[in-house]
Amino acid sequence: MSKTARPVPPRAPTLEDVARAAGLSSMTVSRALNTPQLVRPKTVEKVLAAVKATGYIPNALAGGLASRRSKLIAVVVPQINNNMFVDTIQAISDELAKRGYHMLLCVAGYTQQTEAELVAALLSRRPDGIVLTGIHHSTDLKKVILNASVPVVEIWDLTPTPLDMLVGFSHEKVGQATAEYLLRKGYRRPGLLWTVDKRASQRKAGLCETLARHGITDPLSVDVALPARFTSGREGLSQLLALGESDVIVCSSDTLAQGAIVEAQARGLRVPQDVAVIGFGDLDFAAGNNPAITTVSVDRQIIGQRAATLLMERIEGTSSGEEIVDIGFHFIERESA
Repeated sequence: MSKTARPVPPRAPTLEDVARAAGLSSMTVSRALNTPQLVRPKTVEKVLAAVKATGYIPNALAGGLASRRSKLIAVVVPQINNNMFVDTIQAISDELAKRGYHMLLCVAGYTQQTEAELVAALLSRRPDGIVLTGIHHSTDLKKVILNASVPVVEIWDLTPTPLDMLVGFSHEKVGQATAEYLLRKGYRRPGLLWTVDKRASQRKAGLCETLARHGITDPLSVDVALPARFTSGREGLSQLLALGESDVIVCSSDTLAQGAIVEAQARGLRVPQDVAVIGFGDLDFAAGNNPAITTVSVDRQIIGQRAATLLMERIEGTSSGEEIVDIGFHFIERESA
């Protein structure tokens, strides 16, 4: 009994196929694809027409080895199902695309070891630059970055000693500003609903230190697992109310704040008359929530745009020398507090 022969998969078009279709040498075709500025425009047009006709896909890695450019920028974020990072990621992608770069997006979670392993794997792809979220990294990652000599921009944080370049803001100052707002408004019994990641912890430290200087110590606090979710806000408020009475609930994100407001209302509590609520991030729903959420606004798009620009300028040798960009933040007073 004869078996039906499997069809042979079609061979991928090669550079030589393009050269034959264009009536040019392989060297000319390669030059037209990799350094078109050095080739006559009519020749480039002929090569591109042959590429289209044959269906040839240029080997970006091979071209990158010749020019020492891959046109890839690796962007490492802790999560993508967090609205806090979505706008920044999109802004990075849009800014890179304007100058012919492509983004390689990777999710590292919140552990330093996973981030270090991921960056080591990314470097094997020879990216032209890397964007890292935050300033807290393992020793292993720092060694890998230094050995690779690849431009790096850290985002969403602030330090006078970045790995290379940095675009962000001070989380400690956000906490301090939040505490000062509470004090001005006369709140004396804050409850904290907080995730346990490094940046949120910095805001909490700034908040608690400022409150302590004014005699408010050991506020009620409930830790929330990552990632922060709407349901975490509801459950967290239930736990806080079981610990004691608070006149204001300060949340490490608007998502938690929204959940806390819904839970408070479900229990018959008025916001802000019975309990006020403050968030962080000024996410899309914050202004339209009922009541609108008092929060801290950070320009997430600007972080992405500046990070991408700093990297591309460094890669292309047009850098102005700027290495640390503090975009700041501003407090937005709304109905919830």
